[in-house]
Amino acid sequence: MYLTNEEELMLKGEQGAVVAKCMKLLVRLGDIYGADKMISISSSQASGVSYKSIGDPGLEFLNGFADEGAKVRVPTFLNPAGMDLENWKELGISETFAGKQMKIISAFRKMNVVTTCSCTPYLFGNLPRFGEHIAWSESSAVSFANSVIGARTNREGGPSALAAGITGRTANYGLHLEENRKPNLLINLKVELKTSSDFGALGYFIGKVVKNKIPYFSGINKCNTDNLKFLGAAMAASGAVALYHVENKTPEAKNYESLINRLEKVEYSAEDLKKSYEELTDSPEPDLIVIGCPHASISEIEILAEKLNNKKLEKEFWVCTSKSIKTWADRMGYTKIINDAGAKIVCDTCMVVSPLEETNYECIGTNSGKAAKYIPGFCKKKVFFGDLNILIEKGLRK
Repeated sequence: MYLTNEEELMLKGEQGAVVAKCMKLLVRLGDIYGADKMISISSSQASGVSYKSIGDPGLEFLNGFADEGAKVRVPTFLNPAGMDLENWKELGISETFAGKQMKIISAFRKMNVVTTCSCTPYLFGNLPRFGEHIAWSESSAVSFANSVIGARTNREGGPSALAAGITGRTANYGLHLEENRKPNLLINLKVELKTSSDFGALGYFIGKVVKNKIPYFSGINKCNTDNLKFLGAAMAASGAVALYHVENKTPEAKNYESLINRLEKVEYSAEDLKKSYEELTDSPEPDLIVIGCPHASISEIEILAEKLNNKKLEKEFWVCTSKSIKTWADRMGYTKIINDAGAKIVCDTCMVVSPLEETNYECIGTNSGKAAKYIPGFCKKKVFFGDLNILIEKGLRK
């Protein structure tokens, strides 16, 4: 692999031991995947933040980097933590868990990582340009950046994303290369998708089919960025999809119009949509309803506020989002409406990486295909998967 003079100096330790460690990690990854060189990145997004996910070994690793004086040199944002950093007591988080979690946040802060604690950095300040090289790690953020924005990133691991932030480099392989961004499979939709949960159901189904390939969707007539966020998140959860194209909707789809008739075809019907909902549901009555996986946008919160206005929920209802989006919701009056209805806006975390398995809830209701796929394994809870309107109806009843 070709390295510039500066990169050689990084590798030799001229910029400090921790920078050398990071460069060695990135070079080894590049060698494994046949990269020809390193490339500069404009931003990073680090995962491995929740104490539930990384435990004491992860905390020790991060403290080691921070104590050695590691500092990121490009804007580096943080994935969700295991709790709301300010209101963790209200959610039943133990003091032991909270103490460990705050030490993790402190280690990242020492490295100048922006402690946003969100899987949707593109909604509030870390928005890459089309074609820009980045090093992001959270699966739904990777999918959105590649597919909806047209930036270029592989699905980094937590250590490699942090190493990329510290060096400002990543290896030139995978989805950074034009030839690796071509679609492998054509998905023909034979059913109209109406809600974000429909897009999540589609993503769950297709992720299982395509695994880590690149699907090209035909027949999606209407969608918004929230719909595409749900689609990509579910495909990344049930498969390992880091890039997809939607005809006439995503920025690179037009580049491959001449290829699609030569691709293997898969049809997605109304029956497949129904089956997807059924597979993601194993209990009809949730006792906790959680939306915001990926983190809710201000548009989603506005819609929820409209639907909850002058209503009173009988069941626990959480809305997971970033602190930035909640600030906007506060100013717009949406938070008050949601709180008055009996729901909570929860920041910095989500139902998947929080210690939900330690609570007494038996069934979690969600409109997220990603969350519905992960909750049984990660949180040991049953799931009801449904549209937002259905979730609200269930939340209004005891």
